[in-house]
Amino acid sequence: MLKAAGAAAGAAGIGVGAGVGTTALASPAFAAGSAFAHPGLLHTRTDLDRMAAKVKAGARPYAAGFAKLTANRHAQSGWRANPQATVYRGEGSPQNYAVLYNDIHAAYQNALRYHVSGETAHADTAVAILNAWSGKLTSVQGSADRFLAAGLYGYQFANAAELVRDHGDFALGRAQDVMRNVFHPLSDSFLRDHNGAVITNYWPNWDLTAIACVLATGIFCDDRAVVDRAVEYFKHGDGMGSVRHAVPVVHDDGLAEWVEAGRDQGHALLGVGLMGTVCEMAWNQGIDLYGYDDNRFLKGAQYVAKWSLGGDVPYTANTRKKGAIGGWSGSETAAGAAGVDPAMTRPIWAMIANHYTKRRGLSASYVTRAAAKAAPEGGGGDYGPNSGGYDQLGFGTLAFTRDKATDPAAPSAPASSAATSGARPQTGATPSVAASPASGRDLAATGSDEVVGWAAAAGVTAVAGGLLLLRRRDQVRRGGAE
Repeated sequence: MLKAAGAAAGAAGIGVGAGVGTTALASPAFAAGSAFAHPGLLHTRTDLDRMAAKVKAGARPYAAGFAKLTANRHAQSGWRANPQATVYRGEGSPQNYAVLYNDIHAAYQNALRYHVSGETAHADTAVAILNAWSGKLTSVQGSADRFLAAGLYGYQFANAAELVRDHGDFALGRAQDVMRNVFHPLSDSFLRDHNGAVITNYWPNWDLTAIACVLATGIFCDDRAVVDRAVEYFKHGDGMGSVRHAVPVVHDDGLAEWVEAGRDQGHALLGVGLMGTVCEMAWNQGIDLYGYDDNRFLKGAQYVAKWSLGGDVPYTANTRKKGAIGGWSGSETAAGAAGVDPAMTRPIWAMIANHYTKRRGLSASYVTRAAAKAAPEGGGGDYGPNSGGYDQLGFGTLAFTRDKATDPAAPSAPASSAATSGARPQTGATPSVAASPASGRDLAATGSDEVVGWAAAAGVTAVAGGLLLLRRRDQVRRGGAE
């Protein structure tokens, strides 16, 4: 049974450490004793208590969101783990990564179901799954796709584990070791050298999986330096996943181009979901990445939401360099936003819409429409059998629907982190919102099976495109706050 878990006391707001590099990130020394709020990844104690109270009262739309959870086959207390010593992802390897992501989603869904319903069998199941994996998993291997596996399943493993970290039978230290020694090293390595590729070779979602894993590792393992590293890369990293490279062009109407819209819809949705995940985990430790650079992420999310709903959006043609440093190289150009299927959806919008409209009192018309269309959001297992349907933990209707803040202009990050340090999240300005070579030699071709996964789940053919090296990189890097 879970021990009663109160809000962690003394958790401090985290700032970006001076001297942290953007391209040469040193290997971390995992520090003990840094105070963080727990639970404090995607869900805080306040969030979990709100879900339980709303569902108990039969309040809408929470009840519908919870029904979506209880109907999922992964959320059943009879789930049994199938741990592996080595997880493989990518061509040329004996791929077995689906076993891992299915088990992680089962752990997360059972843990979330416990917090809402109080049924201890679900907490016990989540603990059993996580303990089985932490007792056996030693490495993630494969092609370049191993970096995707480490990033995606690392941040997800940490989130599931965070929900049961106070369970009397949970092997917390062992789970922290898995994050430090299995998932994090690959993600940290990717942000340092991008698998030996030129900096623009990999699309934003590659960086964003790594940022999510590094940030989740730092919070889950109480390591301030690792958290700082993720925050610094989000703001100033040279790769395409840092916010000003993922969202390179801001228009006067308040929309900002999402760079991966020139590739295809599925990967653009993946990137928005991952950036939202990073922002939410940081927010719950008193760090406002949502509002960074005049709400740049909101402007990019609005663009993707409008485009995915079938609206016309501008796109600035760009060319990106590809290839390996010292090896084959080439370039690829995208002239416009790819085609979309308005029926394609993923459980990414409720979290973003509720932050900007309810916590901050800002306008987010397209994001709000996308969230309403996707509601009630499900999770892994509800969006097709392929890996793309498991890239987000989901259930945003249940987890992130919230009442409007009484003073939207006031900072509303958890008091346990921001208030104790004197750090105040940025409020940001209210945005004005209106309506090639053979794949065997192309490092960016890795992960292409994800396009098939996203498209198959939506019943459409994915539209592939190229993209992009920012020709105005120096202007982008100087263009915002910090």
